[in-house]
Amino acid sequence: MLTIEKGSFPKDFLWGSASAAYQIEGAWDEDGKSPSVWDKFVRIPGKTFKGTTGDVAVDHYHRYKEDIALMAEMGMKTYRFSIAWTRIYPNSMDEVNQKGLDFYQDIIDVCLENGIQPMITLYHWDLPQYLQDAYRGWESRQIIEDFEKYAVTLFKEYGNKVKYWITMNEQNIFTRLGWQSAQHPPGLSDEDKLHYQVNHHAFLAHAKAVEKFHEIVADGMVGASFAFHPSYALDTKPKNVLAKHDFDDLKNYWWMDVYAYGRYPRAAMKYLESKNIAPKIQEGDFELLKSASEKVDFMGVNYYRSDVVEHNPEDGVDNSGIVNVSGKKGTSTETGMAGIYKSPLNPHLPTTDWDWTIDPMGLRIGCREITSRYDLPIIISENGLGAFDKLEEDKSVHDPYRIKYIQEHLKQIKMAIDEGSDIIAYCTWSFTDLLSWLNGYQKRYGFVYVDQSEYESNPSLNRYKKDSYYWYKNIIETDGEAIWE
Repeated sequence: MLTIEKGSFPKDFLWGSASAAYQIEGAWDEDGKSPSVWDKFVRIPGKTFKGTTGDVAVDHYHRYKEDIALMAEMGMKTYRFSIAWTRIYPNSMDEVNQKGLDFYQDIIDVCLENGIQPMITLYHWDLPQYLQDAYRGWESRQIIEDFEKYAVTLFKEYGNKVKYWITMNEQNIFTRLGWQSAQHPPGLSDEDKLHYQVNHHAFLAHAKAVEKFHEIVADGMVGASFAFHPSYALDTKPKNVLAKHDFDDLKNYWWMDVYAYGRYPRAAMKYLESKNIAPKIQEGDFELLKSASEKVDFMGVNYYRSDVVEHNPEDGVDNSGIVNVSGKKGTSTETGMAGIYKSPLNPHLPTTDWDWTIDPMGLRIGCREITSRYDLPIIISENGLGAFDKLEEDKSVHDPYRIKYIQEHLKQIKMAIDEGSDIIAYCTWSFTDLLSWLNGYQKRYGFVYVDQSEYESNPSLNRYKKDSYYWYKNIIETDGEAIWE
């Protein structure tokens, strides 16, 4: 809408990067930590690329001071990381593990000593296995009380030092892949009714945490991080435009409306009720969701791609399509909801080796949509490019594709800010290379190359700065002006 103003970002803009405990820490059974659902799931043959586990990951548990020193050298303003529930309450919800509390306290202190604002994610998918065994985790309303207790423990422990908090990472992803496509724990497929019930429990747990947050943390901000896929109708055919609206209600607003308004989209709920897969709502649930929505301080956005949407016939594709976890371009297949929508490839956009569309303008479109629909500040909690990186003989890594990807997305963020979106932070995914869940270590996202691989029995885990490390350092030093160079 506006012409491009090639200026700098706001002076208080938080330039950052993000990670998740399971993907970086390793030390999976050290200092009292118990197994999470992911520690068990990755041991099922065929679930991850070449059977990769997070037992060691990139050993951040023992190397966090080295990693944070690299962040400080870069000039990073914020570091988003998650806390492993299994380090805090490893064996039951009755006993706190002091070594777990101390570990994250030290990370927070080292960040602050280096001028880096810590940003904490309470839950990034690694549910304690004992809760899954006791009552099937998110499938039971018992999880609401346990999550609240876990959250309160962290708010009391760290709330005097940490301002920015995220309750859950990508609730829409861990529930869909866990209960509809069997790609994540607990590995169930086609459990549509259970999927929506699990989501309802997660919303209530999020709401309980938000309510407690503002009772405990005097000067903080809290919200959830959502994997947002802005959508485009395939063409102007009314049935495809309607499919886009259905997609938005069932894939985007189903989550964001609850975070921001405390209610579900009406048309989507009517559809789920007609299919007898709507969640069971108990008395007081909507009152809690509404109350919490009025206390949410921002919308967290994890953005990697947009989606094209067209009508899907009754005998059309479902969620059981092939997901590319090998990096062999073109191997993923179309997915959707039969009778509602499907998402074909966008012919106007390039894709990554993992078949994700590269659409910088989609991020700007998404930010404008959040601004006009919810009028909330935005934290871009993840954005980045997974790629095959090569460590050269001189230990350099040349990744111009990553630089271009981030540069073009930052240009669109600056335009969104100029258009009125209140974007307060940008966290790349990720700072170091890490375990990319199902994709193993071959799919690299970091500014820092980590010598870790599925193909070596004893990798060094040494850290090496990529070209993108120096580029992002310059972006931070210039308050973003260097993106126009």
